[in-house]
Amino acid sequence: MASQTESLAEIESHVRTDVPKNISDIIFTAIDEVKASFDPSQAIQPGATFPDFTLPNAVDAEVSLAALLAGAGKGVLVTLYRGEWCPYCNVALSFLQRHADDFAARGVTLVAVSPELPGTSLTTVEKHALRYEVLSDRGSALARRLGLVWRQSDALDGLGAVMGVDRAARNGDDSRDLPVPANILIDKAGVVRNVHADPDWSKRLEPSTMLQWADAL
Repeated sequence: MASQTESLAEIESHVRTDVPKNISDIIFTAIDEVKASFDPSQAIQPGATFPDFTLPNAVDAEVSLAALLAGAGKGVLVTLYRGEWCPYCNVALSFLQRHADDFAARGVTLVAVSPELPGTSLTTVEKHALRYEVLSDRGSALARRLGLVWRQSDALDGLGAVMGVDRAARNGDDSRDLPVPANILIDKAGVVRNVHADPDWSKRLEPSTMLQWADAL
């Protein structure tokens, strides 16, 4: 079975070899622009207290950080992703699900967060048979508080529309703001223990590394 890194590399290879160059150029130019503009020092850091939140889940029930921490044995792993339309995000969410029991055995509760509305989040849950909470961060408000937001360019936004991604319908607003894909481990006291954020959305942290984080709690 392919690893997460191998699965992501297959998608990137497909984009580079099978997608028309005028389209792939827009995608890879956008990645380079986000990488150049992203300032990791502005993102939430280990040792900080994770901001409190209450967000709707895939069935529109409110879920708070306090409740997640109360139900966790040792901590909560928050994953920020762009949306169900992103193939790289889908791979990352699926690989977290494959290791869900491993995280549970370590007392870590998984939760994924995107700007998409609950109805679209429900599609994500069903599509990947996710057994962890998927929350809706409308307008990327929480991601902004974490210093993990970037804005799509005109070219990339237009490309999404051409490819049938109705961002406004999915997110409930016309904002071009999206979260920087990230994984953040929070301990039982609500303190951030580990952060991984990569503006190159074609790359994601391996679950094995996050399990090592959990082992250290």
